[in-house]
Amino acid sequence: MSEHRSPAVALWEFVSIVEGVNAADAIAKGSPIDVLYTGTTHPGKYVVLVAGDTASVEVATEIVEDLETDLIDSVFLPDIAPTVADAIVTSDPSAPTTGDAVGLVETLTVASGVDAADAAVKAANVRLAALRMADGVDGKAYIVVEGAVGEVEAAVDAGVARAGDNVIASVVIAQLTDELRIDLAASAGFLERVRSHRLES
Repeated sequence: MSEHRSPAVALWEFVSIVEGVNAADAIAKGSPIDVLYTGTTHPGKYVVLVAGDTASVEVATEIVEDLETDLIDSVFLPDIAPTVADAIVTSDPSAPTTGDAVGLVETLTVASGVDAADAAVKAANVRLAALRMADGVDGKAYIVVEGAVGEVEAAVDAGVARAGDNVIASVVIAQLTDELRIDLAASAGFLERVRSHRLES
């Protein structure tokens, strides 16, 4: 997706599967979004992810707001960082390579993880090495960024600030061992059906 302009993205996590299905149906009928992904994730949440031009995604957010559903969390990014959009749809596991330091931010929700990743890569000169979400991590999310120590610290601070109360933990580690690099490269699995979509505009 790197060769395309990054789309607007919105994601909602519903307490109720039934309410999530109803919201997804309303979005599909009421907004000309380019991508609509829906499905259950651990622990019994229903996730709806949409992407498209900003106006279409804004319409989708208004539709969900009008339904007054019980949400766990949500995020709307009209200018999502291209590397984050790529990370959502890529099927290839990634991990830190040669950066001086790595930073990790773990969040309670998928939405806040995406939000933290977007903030982190926009705040500093770092590479988004991993964005792991939902399945395989009990519905949570975590990001891994790498780069020079100062840049990683700035990125982690930005990610933590954006995710707010949904942050579980964060850390900056200088000179990560080769063993942990291999461990971070292991696939944690995430909403495999979304891999068949491309978040392109």
